[in-house]
Amino acid sequence: MTIQVDNLKIRYIQYGEGTDIVLLHGWGQNIEMMKPLADALPGYRYTILDFPGFGESEEPKSDWNTTDYTEFLEHFLKQVNVKNPIVIGHSFGGRVAICYASRNEVSKVVLFGAPCVRSERKSLKESILKTAKKIPGMDKIGEFAKKYIGSTDYRNATPVMRKTLVNIINQDLSEEAKKIKAPTLLIWGSLDTEAPIEDAKKLEALLEDGALITLEGCTHYAYLEALQQVVNILKNFI
Repeated sequence: MTIQVDNLKIRYIQYGEGTDIVLLHGWGQNIEMMKPLADALPGYRYTILDFPGFGESEEPKSDWNTTDYTEFLEHFLKQVNVKNPIVIGHSFGGRVAICYASRNEVSKVVLFGAPCVRSERKSLKESILKTAKKIPGMDKIGEFAKKYIGSTDYRNATPVMRKTLVNIINQDLSEEAKKIKAPTLLIWGSLDTEAPIEDAKKLEALLEDGALITLEGCTHYAYLEALQQVVNILKNFI
Protein backbone atom coordinates (compact mmCIF):
# COMPACT_ATOMS: atom_id res chain seq x y z
CA MET A 1 0.00 0.00 0.00
CA THR A 2 1.03 3.61 -0.42
CA ILE A 3 0.04 6.73 1.46
CA GLN A 4 0.91 10.41 1.17
CA VAL A 5 2.62 11.72 4.32
CA ASP A 6 4.21 15.17 4.55
CA ASN A 7 4.00 15.39 0.75
CA LEU A 8 5.96 12.17 0.35
CA LYS A 9 4.68 8.94 -1.19
CA ILE A 10 5.24 6.23 1.40
CA ARG A 11 5.04 2.46 0.96
CA TYR A 12 3.79 0.44 3.92
CA ILE A 13 1.97 -2.74 4.88
CA GLN A 14 -0.49 -3.29 7.71
CA TYR A 15 -1.89 -6.70 8.60
CA GLY A 16 -3.02 -8.96 11.41
CA GLU A 17 -5.28 -8.34 14.39
CA GLY A 18 -4.51 -7.49 17.99
CA THR A 19 -2.19 -5.10 19.80
CA ASP A 20 -0.38 -2.71 17.45
CA ILE A 21 3.28 -3.41 16.74
CA VAL A 22 5.30 -1.01 14.59
CA LEU A 23 8.48 -2.39 12.99
CA LEU A 24 11.18 0.08 11.95
CA HIS A 25 13.98 -1.01 9.60
CA GLY A 26 17.64 -0.02 9.56
CA TRP A 27 19.62 2.21 7.21
CA GLY A 28 19.52 1.14 3.58
CA GLN A 29 16.80 -1.45 4.20
CA ASN A 30 13.04 -1.72 3.75
CA ILE A 31 9.90 -3.62 4.74
CA GLU A 32 11.24 -7.00 3.65
CA MET A 33 14.00 -6.97 6.25
CA MET A 34 11.50 -6.68 9.13
CA LYS A 35 8.66 -8.84 7.81
CA PRO A 36 10.24 -12.20 8.82
CA LEU A 37 9.90 -11.15 12.46
CA ALA A 38 6.25 -10.24 12.05
CA ASP A 39 5.48 -13.47 10.21
CA ALA A 40 7.13 -15.51 12.98
CA LEU A 41 5.10 -13.82 15.72
CA PRO A 42 1.39 -13.79 14.78
CA GLY A 43 -1.43 -12.44 16.91
CA TYR A 44 -0.72 -8.74 16.52
CA ARG A 45 -1.57 -5.96 14.08
CA TYR A 46 1.66 -5.05 12.33
CA THR A 47 2.54 -1.80 10.64
CA ILE A 48 5.79 -1.85 8.64
CA LEU A 49 6.94 0.94 6.35
CA ASP A 50 9.75 1.97 4.05
CA PHE A 51 11.25 5.08 5.63
CA PRO A 52 11.54 8.11 3.30
CA GLY A 53 14.57 7.61 1.08
CA PHE A 54 14.50 3.80 1.29
CA GLY A 55 12.72 0.96 -0.47
CA GLU A 56 9.86 2.33 -2.54
CA SER A 57 9.22 5.44 -0.45
CA GLU A 58 10.11 8.88 -1.77
CA GLU A 59 13.26 10.63 -0.67
CA PRO A 60 12.89 13.70 1.57
CA LYS A 61 13.06 17.01 -0.26
CA SER A 62 15.89 18.17 2.02
CA ASP A 63 18.32 16.52 4.42
CA TRP A 64 16.75 15.13 7.62
CA ASN A 65 17.97 14.05 11.02
CA THR A 66 16.54 11.53 13.49
CA THR A 67 14.12 14.13 14.86
CA ASP A 68 12.76 14.76 11.36
CA TYR A 69 12.22 11.03 10.83
CA THR A 70 10.47 10.91 14.19
CA GLU A 71 8.12 13.76 13.27
CA PHE A 72 7.39 11.97 10.02
CA LEU A 73 6.66 8.75 11.92
CA GLU A 74 4.28 10.61 14.23
CA HIS A 75 2.33 11.93 11.24
CA PHE A 76 2.38 8.54 9.49
CA LEU A 77 1.10 6.57 12.50
CA LYS A 78 -1.64 9.11 13.07
CA GLN A 79 -2.78 8.71 9.46
CA VAL A 80 -2.85 4.91 9.66
CA ASN A 81 -4.63 5.02 13.04
CA VAL A 82 -1.96 3.50 15.28
CA LYS A 83 -1.97 4.59 18.92
CA ASN A 84 0.14 3.51 21.91
CA PRO A 85 1.95 0.77 19.95
CA ILE A 86 4.75 -1.59 20.81
CA VAL A 87 7.65 -0.12 18.83
CA ILE A 88 10.42 -2.41 17.58
CA GLY A 89 13.39 -0.90 15.78
CA HIS A 90 16.61 -2.22 14.27
CA SER A 91 19.74 -0.06 14.04
CA PHE A 92 18.75 3.29 12.45
CA GLY A 93 15.10 2.32 12.99
CA GLY A 94 15.97 1.84 16.64
CA ARG A 95 17.28 5.37 16.80
CA VAL A 96 13.95 6.61 15.51
CA ALA A 97 12.19 4.35 18.01
CA ILE A 98 14.19 5.92 20.87
CA CYS A 99 13.27 9.41 19.75
CA TYR A 100 9.61 8.48 19.14
CA ALA A 101 9.22 6.74 22.51
CA SER A 102 10.76 9.71 24.32
CA ARG A 103 7.87 11.97 23.30
CA ASN A 104 4.90 9.73 22.50
CA GLU A 105 2.74 7.18 24.28
CA VAL A 106 4.07 3.69 23.59
CA SER A 107 3.25 0.39 25.24
CA LYS A 108 6.75 -1.10 25.09
CA VAL A 109 9.97 -0.66 23.15
CA VAL A 110 12.33 -3.27 21.67
CA LEU A 111 15.67 -2.26 20.19
CA PHE A 112 17.99 -4.41 18.07
CA GLY A 113 21.54 -3.06 17.64
CA ALA A 114 20.40 0.54 18.06
CA PRO A 115 23.14 2.75 19.51
CA CYS A 116 22.46 6.29 20.71
CA VAL A 117 25.48 7.75 18.94
CA ARG A 118 27.44 5.35 16.75
CA SER A 119 27.03 5.39 13.00
CA GLU A 120 26.03 2.67 10.60
CA ARG A 121 29.01 1.36 8.65
CA LYS A 122 29.52 0.37 5.03
CA SER A 123 29.72 -3.29 6.00
CA LEU A 124 25.92 -3.35 6.38
CA LYS A 125 25.53 -4.71 2.85
CA GLU A 126 27.87 -7.62 3.54
CA SER A 127 26.23 -8.28 6.91
CA ILE A 128 22.78 -8.54 5.36
CA LEU A 129 23.95 -10.84 2.58
CA LYS A 130 25.80 -13.12 5.00
CA THR A 131 22.76 -13.25 7.26
CA ALA A 132 20.45 -14.05 4.36
CA LYS A 133 22.68 -16.94 3.28
CA LYS A 134 22.88 -18.42 6.78
CA ILE A 135 19.17 -18.53 7.57
CA PRO A 136 16.95 -21.24 6.02
CA GLY A 137 14.13 -19.85 3.91
CA MET A 138 15.77 -16.45 3.60
CA ASP A 139 16.50 -16.69 -0.12
CA LYS A 140 14.03 -13.93 -0.92
CA ILE A 141 15.71 -11.67 1.59
CA GLY A 142 19.01 -12.46 -0.10
CA GLU A 143 17.55 -11.46 -3.46
CA PHE A 144 16.20 -8.29 -1.88
CA ALA A 145 19.58 -7.50 -0.36
CA LYS A 146 21.40 -7.94 -3.69
CA LYS A 147 18.88 -5.76 -5.48
CA TYR A 148 18.29 -2.99 -2.96
CA ILE A 149 21.17 -2.96 -0.53
CA GLY A 150 23.51 -3.09 -3.49
CA SER A 151 22.20 0.33 -4.44
CA THR A 152 22.61 1.75 -0.93
CA ASP A 153 25.89 3.41 -1.85
CA TYR A 154 24.12 5.11 -4.73
CA ARG A 155 21.32 6.28 -2.47
CA ASN A 156 23.79 7.60 0.08
CA ALA A 157 25.64 9.35 -2.73
CA THR A 158 22.65 11.59 -3.42
CA PRO A 159 23.18 14.97 -1.76
CA VAL A 160 20.07 14.64 0.41
CA MET A 161 20.72 11.14 1.76
CA ARG A 162 24.45 11.71 2.17
CA LYS A 163 23.75 14.75 4.32
CA THR A 164 20.97 12.91 6.13
CA LEU A 165 23.36 10.11 7.09
CA VAL A 166 25.87 12.61 8.48
CA ASN A 167 23.10 14.31 10.47
CA ILE A 168 21.99 11.01 11.98
CA ILE A 169 25.54 9.91 12.83
CA ASN A 170 26.20 13.17 14.65
CA GLN A 171 22.95 13.26 16.62
CA ASP A 172 23.28 12.16 20.25
CA LEU A 173 20.08 10.58 21.58
CA SER A 174 21.19 10.10 25.18
CA GLU A 175 18.74 12.66 26.55
CA GLU A 176 15.91 11.11 24.54
CA ALA A 177 16.73 7.67 25.94
CA LYS A 178 16.48 9.04 29.48
CA LYS A 179 12.94 10.27 28.79
CA ILE A 180 11.53 6.87 27.78
CA LYS A 181 9.05 5.71 30.42
CA ALA A 182 7.89 2.49 28.75
CA PRO A 183 9.58 -0.86 29.49
CA THR A 184 12.43 -1.18 26.99
CA LEU A 185 14.17 -4.38 25.95
CA LEU A 186 17.56 -4.34 24.23
CA ILE A 187 18.40 -7.45 22.20
CA TRP A 188 22.00 -7.42 21.00
CA GLY A 189 24.35 -9.77 19.22
CA SER A 190 27.59 -10.42 21.11
CA LEU A 191 29.51 -10.14 17.83
CA ASP A 192 27.85 -6.92 16.65
CA THR A 193 30.55 -4.73 15.11
CA GLU A 194 28.16 -2.07 13.80
CA ALA A 195 26.91 -1.33 17.32
CA PRO A 196 29.22 -3.09 19.81
CA ILE A 197 27.79 -4.56 23.00
CA GLU A 198 29.46 -1.74 24.97
CA ASP A 199 27.02 0.64 23.27
CA ALA A 200 24.12 -1.49 24.45
CA LYS A 201 25.36 -1.33 28.04
CA LYS A 202 25.64 2.45 27.84
CA LEU A 203 22.09 2.66 26.49
CA GLU A 204 20.76 0.32 29.17
CA ALA A 205 22.25 2.58 31.85
CA LEU A 206 20.36 5.57 30.44
CA LEU A 207 16.95 3.88 30.43
CA GLU A 208 14.51 4.24 33.31
CA ASP A 209 13.11 0.74 32.78
CA GLY A 210 15.51 -1.10 30.50
CA ALA A 211 16.98 -4.58 30.24
CA LEU A 212 19.64 -6.05 27.96
CA ILE A 213 19.67 -9.55 26.51
CA THR A 214 22.82 -10.63 24.67
CA LEU A 215 22.61 -13.30 21.98
CA GLU A 216 25.92 -15.13 21.90
CA GLY A 217 27.53 -15.63 18.51
CA CYS A 218 25.15 -13.25 16.73
CA THR A 219 25.98 -10.09 14.79
CA HIS A 220 24.19 -6.82 14.00
CA TYR A 221 21.39 -8.94 12.52
CA ALA A 222 20.79 -11.05 15.62
CA TYR A 223 17.01 -10.72 15.23
CA LEU A 224 17.25 -12.66 11.96
CA GLU A 225 20.11 -14.99 12.84
CA ALA A 226 18.37 -16.17 16.02
CA LEU A 227 14.81 -15.51 14.89
CA GLN A 228 13.07 -18.22 16.91
CA GLN A 229 15.00 -17.33 20.05
CA VAL A 230 14.06 -13.67 19.59
CA VAL A 231 10.41 -14.63 19.05
CA ASN A 232 10.43 -16.60 22.31
CA ILE A 233 11.95 -13.64 24.14
CA LEU A 234 9.37 -11.27 22.68
CA LYS A 235 6.49 -13.56 23.64
CA ASN A 236 7.55 -13.21 27.27
CA PHE A 237 8.13 -9.46 27.02
CA ILE A 238 5.20 -8.17 25.04
